[in-house]
Amino acid sequence: MTRRAARDGAGLPAAVCATGADELADGAAITLRTEGRAQELLATSGLWAAKLEEAQYALGEGPGVVAYTSGGPVLVGDVTAPEGRWPMFTDAARAAGVAAVFAFPLQTGAIRLGTLDLYRRTTGWLAGDALADALLLADLTTMLILRQVLDDESAGREPADQFGGVYEDVHIATGMIAVQLRIDLPEAFARLRAHAFGEGRSLLEVSRDVVARRIELDRGAE
Repeated sequence: MTRRAARDGAGLPAAVCATGADELADGAAITLRTEGRAQELLATSGLWAAKLEEAQYALGEGPGVVAYTSGGPVLVGDVTAPEGRWPMFTDAARAAGVAAVFAFPLQTGAIRLGTLDLYRRTTGWLAGDALADALLLADLTTMLILRQVLDDESAGREPADQFGGVYEDVHIATGMIAVQLRIDLPEAFARLRAHAFGEGRSLLEVSRDVVARRIELDRGAE
């Protein structure tokens, strides 16, 4: 998959998201994750789901983050319940009109790739056939991604080409800040995230301004 295809939502991952949104929820997203800071949005059912995935990325918390690190599904039938698990993400989800979230790890054996996240505008649980279908969809997504990786390797394409590049500006901006301030990448990303939060803007918007040199974070930036 090329970067353009991933950005346009083309290909099988986008078809999986469309199926998830049509049959199981109101929005769906596939995100490739790592144990560190970096992650990449592979496909979504639309802008609504994309913004919710960006919220998890920017805030560093949420059901997708836990599903990936724990290796098990995270099912939240009512985000308004006062559980206090992810206070910042919960606020963002409520503001966006999310009522329920279901996150499934994309994994096979010891290989863990990311998550399939399903978003609903109404409260309620995935139960019975719906839960079985969601688990099957996650398994299918895992196989599709692994097959794409193998196909790209056999065709001599760079591994990065199958990873969407949606957050590419975030990665570049983080690197620029790290070099300018002579700090490590995690601290640079934390400063970028804090600036976006303080300005009430999205992480992508601020990152694009940094890359275009419209703004510059200094050592005193929080």
